[in-house]
Amino acid sequence: MKKNKLPSIAIIGYGSMGREVEKIAQSKHIIITDIFDIDKPLDIKKDYAFDVAIDFTYPDAVLDNVKKLTKMKKKIVIGTTGWEKDFNKIKGIIKRNNAALVYGSNFSIGMQIFMQIVDFASKQINNLEEYDIFMHEIHHKRKIDSPSGTALTLGKIILDNVKLKKEILTDRASSQIGKNQLHISSTRGGEVTGTHSVYLDSLADTIELTHRAKNRSGFALGAVEAAKWLHNKHGFFDFRDILREILAG
Repeated sequence: MKKNKLPSIAIIGYGSMGREVEKIAQSKHIIITDIFDIDKPLDIKKDYAFDVAIDFTYPDAVLDNVKKLTKMKKKIVIGTTGWEKDFNKIKGIIKRNNAALVYGSNFSIGMQIFMQIVDFASKQINNLEEYDIFMHEIHHKRKIDSPSGTALTLGKIILDNVKLKKEILTDRASSQIGKNQLHISSTRGGEVTGTHSVYLDSLADTIELTHRAKNRSGFALGAVEAAKWLHNKHGFFDFRDILREILAG
């Protein structure tokens, strides 16, 4: 298959992730035409040269950014998490405008592999009442959403596979939790990029599955690869669903 030419990219949100996206994109010889931030917001009246915008901003900014970008006929990669309340609105905007968007709770390819491991492991204990399953995640002190979008995605995978678990408990458990509750606890502090641990525990033993992000490069690489894949496409896509095609080149 003939590969598409590389898209030009705009970065929305020039924090730690935005800078990492810039570094990864430059290493792949991708042109960055614009960088938008609080001091330089998107202007709907301007004609920008970029093909795809990569958004690593804040949950409350995502909906407005999507509205502006679709009016500009630009394609969008959303790396921001915590915007689930606007999910249906954003999906509708993309569909109505025949636009293109890739979203993901986590753009790290390593995390996507970890999700597959959790998917397999949780299926194994579905019929084993001796095992309980729960989760803990840790992020840096500046992270806004809690639990993380990645943790909630992992939780949904577990709920799909373990019939006993019917709902996710994200609040502090001040008393005994129900057998049908999947407890996801969170810690915020320091400079932890992201650690997610899933525990399968019984009286006999404990299985601990952990993914630790060493830095932000994995997230940025996935977002840039998604931008490359999205070029010349239309639709509303989950990064998990297109990853295999991205890896196949």
